[in-house]
Amino acid sequence: MNRRLIVSLLLAAACLQGQAKLPPFTKQTLPNGATLILLKKPDVPLVSVRAIFRGGVEAESANLSGIAAVTAELVRRGTPTRTSDQVSLDVDSIGATLLGGSDRQASFLATEYMARTQDRALEIFSDVLLHPSFPEPEVKKVLAQAADRLRSIKDNPGAAIGRYFEAFYYPASHPYHRSGSVTEESLTRLTRDEILAFHKKNYTGKNLILIAAGDFDPAKLGPALVKIVSELPAGSEFQPAKVAAPKFDSARLLLVDKPDATQTYFRIAMPGIERTSRDRVPLMVINTLFGGRFTSMLNDALRVNSGLTYGAGCVVEQDRHTGSIFISTYTRTDTTQKAIDMALEVLKKLSEQGIDAAQLASAKAYIKGGFPTQRLETADQLANVLGDLELYGLNKGEIDDYFSRIDAVSLEEANTIARKYFREVNLQFCLLGNASKIQDSVRKYAPKMKVLAIKDAGFEPPAF
Repeated sequence: MNRRLIVSLLLAAACLQGQAKLPPFTKQTLPNGATLILLKKPDVPLVSVRAIFRGGVEAESANLSGIAAVTAELVRRGTPTRTSDQVSLDVDSIGATLLGGSDRQASFLATEYMARTQDRALEIFSDVLLHPSFPEPEVKKVLAQAADRLRSIKDNPGAAIGRYFEAFYYPASHPYHRSGSVTEESLTRLTRDEILAFHKKNYTGKNLILIAAGDFDPAKLGPALVKIVSELPAGSEFQPAKVAAPKFDSARLLLVDKPDATQTYFRIAMPGIERTSRDRVPLMVINTLFGGRFTSMLNDALRVNSGLTYGAGCVVEQDRHTGSIFISTYTRTDTTQKAIDMALEVLKKLSEQGIDAAQLASAKAYIKGGFPTQRLETADQLANVLGDLELYGLNKGEIDDYFSRIDAVSLEEANTIARKYFREVNLQFCLLGNASKIQDSVRKYAPKMKVLAIKDAGFEPPAF
């Protein structure tokens, strides 16, 4: 029996005993302000190292939308001693991975490698982390590729609606609006000097969380990482702005017109929570039943029982600032109204009737059954969890006490949470489909409705 399977079986056994614990790890703050976290996990000879820099989209100024993602990609596109192609070849030669990316809260550079290739993997990782050169040809190439992706995304309605939704749901002053405000034109305005300035300001010691998880000797890897990170300037720590939660005085509907569409993609949103909300555990329990699993209320109604869609669900955003809770699905153009009506009926039923004890027990068992293998099995998963805790100022009790907090959710509390968040009040509708065939029938959902042509540049909605 291989070691990976043994670990999975042990995790499953722990789950049955009501346990989900983080393995022991160490944490230290280095002189330049960087945080170093080490977690030894020797069951599989892999090591995951992740450099997370606080900020991400939140660190962008309004006139530089998209710069966080562009910078994160360019970090691995060349150093004074390696071209972009050479970086890729060197990584491939040892069977490792090296990825850069950005989200709302952070930018990251992550590598995963076989334990026996550690010295070589760290040499490549440190070169890219400490000495990105941002060659002008690569800057132009990355910007052009990003613009191409924006153009092509409109041919993928399932992806495009997310962009339109963010620009629609979050006001222009909100940092999360920026994911939807990036345009081909705004990307082409970005310059190498602006990218260099963004990197210099944000990729600093005080912003860095460096995490290693996997099969390593802490006495060897720890000092090696300290040496690497110590070369970063301390800089200034990113301070997130205080942002008011989106509020709506009426229901609104944005209809993105794609004349050749044969299906309608839609999201129905309501106000949610921030990552550290006290309601996060009972809300996840309720949402598991409502739209968070295949056997959810939404999927049963819209897919299993009616065949209106291949899948329907509900997402609870959990970021630094208050996010949304949104129903998401798609259906044939001619069943658009029927599908939306049904989704609203399920929402109303949850709010008014709540759940019963058997449903609550089912949701608790479902979450606890999947959590260990989804979050705590691999080195990469553990690195991700540790980064999440550090980014949001949470402690290990977020994991170690998770099952007990799930168990503590009473039926009364669960139904109170259902009534608090899943409400048919000032809902925000974002639809993408053939406007000529559906706009008359969907007007009834909101007193404020706007139509936006998908051929128009960007994803910015008209003013409501």
